[in-house]
Amino acid sequence: MRVTTLLVASTWMTAGALHANLVCAQGTALATTIPAATIATSTTQQTPSDIIQSAAQRTLNELQSNRDTYRKDPSKVCPLVDKYLLPHFDTEYAARLVLGQYWRKANHEQRKRFIDAFYHSLLTNYGSGLVDLTPDRLKVFPTSVDPSADHATVRTEVTGYSADRIAMNYSMHKTPEGWKAYDVSVDGISYIKSYREDFGAQIQQLGLDSLIAHLEEGEKPADISKTPDVKW
Repeated sequence: MRVTTLLVASTWMTAGALHANLVCAQGTALATTIPAATIATSTTQQTPSDIIQSAAQRTLNELQSNRDTYRKDPSKVCPLVDKYLLPHFDTEYAARLVLGQYWRKANHEQRKRFIDAFYHSLLTNYGSGLVDLTPDRLKVFPTSVDPSADHATVRTEVTGYSADRIAMNYSMHKTPEGWKAYDVSVDGISYIKSYREDFGAQIQQLGLDSLIAHLEEGEKPADISKTPDVKW
């Protein structure tokens, strides 16, 4: 359950996720039941809540139908995330917010490497966390959005294995391709803010290229500052 929160939050928000300690301490599952007609609706016409619901349902349906296969080989979850979740979160926007001032200083190659490396690092380390997701632990509340609004928050409530309820809310913004997620807050703590603080400290110690290299090697983001080449 703890690993699940990290994976869901990070894959939906990419280029950054809830601080590892926060995410691993919480746990969650994206799962709801919606009519097939809603799933088929164009994302440009869906509400922010519809986006969360439909992507979750499609992911969980496939997990449910092939549970044993994914348990035997958790790496197969990665293509599933790419297929159903990745199209609905804004990787570049999230990366810009996570890196903050360092995004402005980074060149085009560094930006691209960071986005790719961080996303794949999270999938590699935490992909198995999706294997045991079930469709009965997430409640998505309807979201009323003014037609002229370009930002919205989708409120959800997750029931953990111990029956505790966790508030997990998605920040979304309107893009030419429709609504996309870029941040998630678990019990009021934003993953973007948490990782921006962590990565800022790591970049000061290691440099951006070194941080990216560690991510490309598949190292867990929270563990990078513990590596031998930290410049104290």
